[in-house]
Amino acid sequence: MSAALSSTSPISCQLNGARVTFPPDPSARLSSALRGLGLTGTKVGCDAGDCGACTVLLDGAPICACLCSTAQAEGRDVRTIEGLTATNPAAVQLQAAFLRHGAAQCGFCTPGMIVAATALLERNSRPTEAEVSDAIGGVLCRCTGYRKIVAAILDVPATAFDGPQPPSGTAIGARIARLDGRRKVTGADSYGDDGAPADALVLKVVRSPHHRAAFAFGDIGAFLTAHPGLIAVLMAPDVTGVNRFGVIAPFADQPVFAERETRFKGEAVAAIVGEAEAMAALDLSAFPVAWTELRPALSPDEARAMGASRLHESRPDNVLVRGRVARGDVEAGLAAAAVRAEGLFETGFVEHAPIEPEAGWARRVGDRIEIHACTQAPYMDRDDVAAILGIAPEAVRIVPTAVGGGFGTKLDLSVQPFLALAAWRLGRPVRMTYSRRESIMTTTKRHPARIRMRAGAASDGRLLALDVEAEFNTGAYASWGPTVANRVPVHASGPYLVPNYRARSVAVHTHVVPAGAFRGFGVPQAAVAQEQIYDELAAALGMDALDFRILNALGPDDPTVTGQILGPGTGIRACFEALRPAWTRARAEAAAFNRGRAANGHLRRGVGIAGMWYGCGNTSMSNPSTMRIGITHDGRIVLHQGAVDIGQGSNTIIPQIAADALGVPLGALDLAPPDTDLTPDAGKTSASRQTVVSGKATELACRALRAAILRMANAGSDATIRPAPGELRVDEAGHRRLIRLADLPLDERGYAISAEETFDPPTTPLDEDGQGHPYAVYGFGAHLAEIEVDLALGTVKVLHVTAAHDVGRAINPTLLEGQIEGGIAQGLGLALMEEFHPGRGENLHDYLIPTVGDVPPITTILIEDPNPVGPSGAKGIGEQALIPTAPAILNAIHHATGTRIRRVPATPDRVLAAIREAHLAADPSPPGEGESAPADRGGVLPGWGCPHPGSTLRVDSPSPIGRDRDRTDQGQRP
Repeated sequence: MSAALSSTSPISCQLNGARVTFPPDPSARLSSALRGLGLTGTKVGCDAGDCGACTVLLDGAPICACLCSTAQAEGRDVRTIEGLTATNPAAVQLQAAFLRHGAAQCGFCTPGMIVAATALLERNSRPTEAEVSDAIGGVLCRCTGYRKIVAAILDVPATAFDGPQPPSGTAIGARIARLDGRRKVTGADSYGDDGAPADALVLKVVRSPHHRAAFAFGDIGAFLTAHPGLIAVLMAPDVTGVNRFGVIAPFADQPVFAERETRFKGEAVAAIVGEAEAMAALDLSAFPVAWTELRPALSPDEARAMGASRLHESRPDNVLVRGRVARGDVEAGLAAAAVRAEGLFETGFVEHAPIEPEAGWARRVGDRIEIHACTQAPYMDRDDVAAILGIAPEAVRIVPTAVGGGFGTKLDLSVQPFLALAAWRLGRPVRMTYSRRESIMTTTKRHPARIRMRAGAASDGRLLALDVEAEFNTGAYASWGPTVANRVPVHASGPYLVPNYRARSVAVHTHVVPAGAFRGFGVPQAAVAQEQIYDELAAALGMDALDFRILNALGPDDPTVTGQILGPGTGIRACFEALRPAWTRARAEAAAFNRGRAANGHLRRGVGIAGMWYGCGNTSMSNPSTMRIGITHDGRIVLHQGAVDIGQGSNTIIPQIAADALGVPLGALDLAPPDTDLTPDAGKTSASRQTVVSGKATELACRALRAAILRMANAGSDATIRPAPGELRVDEAGHRRLIRLADLPLDERGYAISAEETFDPPTTPLDEDGQGHPYAVYGFGAHLAEIEVDLALGTVKVLHVTAAHDVGRAINPTLLEGQIEGGIAQGLGLALMEEFHPGRGENLHDYLIPTVGDVPPITTILIEDPNPVGPSGAKGIGEQALIPTAPAILNAIHHATGTRIRRVPATPDRVLAAIREAHLAADPSPPGEGESAPADRGGVLPGWGCPHPGSTLRVDSPSPIGRDRDRTDQGQRP
């Protein structure tokens, strides 16, 4: 900071071409100052320089605005996404390319990506892929998998801003640019508390610093008096309704504010509300609360041990729920097997890490409360908030903002109860944004799992039996624990015919952050075990791993482990067959590489494969969606689309379905986005259900509206409908009939003509053995991973992934590819780097998620095996895209090294330990330092699995590196 700049001097700079001044606070973050001017395209995801969402240009160089003070901008040129959009040709071309390639999903990181890429293109108009990756390396994306972002940047300047709209009847299957994409690439989309009134009060939560603690408050009145500008402190007695919420009503057990004792580190005990300036200066450590730390039970073993205190009195042994599926005679099947395999597999907590932290704002409107917030489940939010306030659900309005990534964590309430209580009681707008630490500390995680499997196969390779025991750490409160415990036994067989099957699961309460929904509801954890066990069976039989899976893959007439015959749309065998060319090529290339040991040193390559299936929607439960469409007097067609788009594309896919079902051009539709006052309940955005369930409801509603129009025109089913100002034109066999809309009375929905339909997928309850039809539609897929392992360091590099997915019908291939690539990136994180330890690593520097440098090229193969239930035969893809990635990578590690990783993530230390353990098990007297390990059994080193006859392997002092990259340079890009 200049010595001439005093603490009372205004700070000025050139901002997007105009001179602006900031308040005289030289320590203020530039990101906050920009957002205070309404430039909300500068996103804030971490305030630590770890995510890059706040990237702006400072004198033409990309910097993290959260790490730059306003004083550092004094006299300099600052450009944000808003300024680039207006003035920079490279930025405009980038925005066009991002739209065409589907490079923006949730859109929260998109402005930062475009700003960083603009800086690159300004100095290098034709960069290489490596240069692109380096330029955007400091900007994290959790949705896209980066591949489409890289492709978009490399495509500049070859694209137009908007692609052509397809003709009537051809929207389904078209690569239509995301209909809400323009707002995302220009930074105009409004997230979380972006739209909060300028005079809104600010809320912060006081949270427990201990895993378990008793607490007592001091003099709250004196605290408020000592801090002018603070308005109120809210605690459990201030809850006007029920101090409890939860996503599954019978298990709702989480308080808004803890009473007497907290059950996990970060649990809320109070909320402080005040004017923005006072809250910005507030030190939460000054809040008068005394803590008495109590002994916690942090693992299921501790929680179930004799004498462990109950977290909830109604749940003996701290067991939340159990699940079970049984079919045939498992023990007889195992006894009859020619080969058997068994193993214990473990996974840890995984953090969702959406780049947008939880945020929102609320206001009281008369006797109603209105909440604007990021959410995946507006009607569930509405009902829970109503119960907390003690008012009718109809008195609560939930207006979902744009959601900067969800993946399951934004299914649960976060900011909503605090905002609702404060705005309800104080009668003023209130806003809140979680800090990154607060988000990681307190929001739900992927369930840690401990899964034991025993499996057996006949000599011809056919599976005979599988026995599964799964234990999940569900944390302090229920959240989605019952769903995970009940879904996993249904899915733990994988998409294979298993005549004798038994799966038992249990979800156990502990004193850690609640585990909830995370892209797969426990199925990814089960796949880590099942797909490795199946590889071991194939190896024991001397059978190719792909052939083994194809032999056992479910067909349309085969019963699942719940006894369900799936019928048409069972495309798993087609997925495996589609991978055969890549499998043959990759195995040959890996073998050739590994034969060149002298040149390749400690590097070994491997190839792995894994399959998956996933039931779309709730397990054996009602799962309806309702959609409404209407035509106004002036001829506007309005689709009330209540399915929240969290980046997966429902704001585009649902209109595509609607346009073709109604028989009008896509551009004729106006979209009424989710809002509990304006759109009917389309259910939650989770469980890969929106395309199937909401899409089908849309199809039914639009067909009903079309039928009503044709009846009014006395026209047949082949007639065409053309909307025009104030009328509909119905053409049939050269004759035109006009429907003058102004002549029609408005119906109860306020439209000249309208339709509303509900779709609930047909399922049946499961009996005591888990037999029944739990899902109407299943998605299928298979991934092939090519990897490289450094045997000296234990690092694993994924070189390429080939993904084949049966999507039923590809509504929008570009968006499907984006979902698959993003799922693969998250699966890679699960396999190799992501593990949250409660109480530690509560930031995006210590908790690693994949960067652009981690995600390899991806080849996507879309298989279309239509299911008669979904719209035009379509299936979901959100969860499916992630499930097979981690087991494919783990199987590839085994192929490269001969070692089996049974606890993920496969961090370098774990890979090294597994290699050493396998080597010692095969040769109790390992060579000394610098000596060579002898080849054995035809040249395959015991425990190493390096397929080169007569070769030796030398290992020189392997380094115990914990991570193979550092992020200390983020936010400091040159």
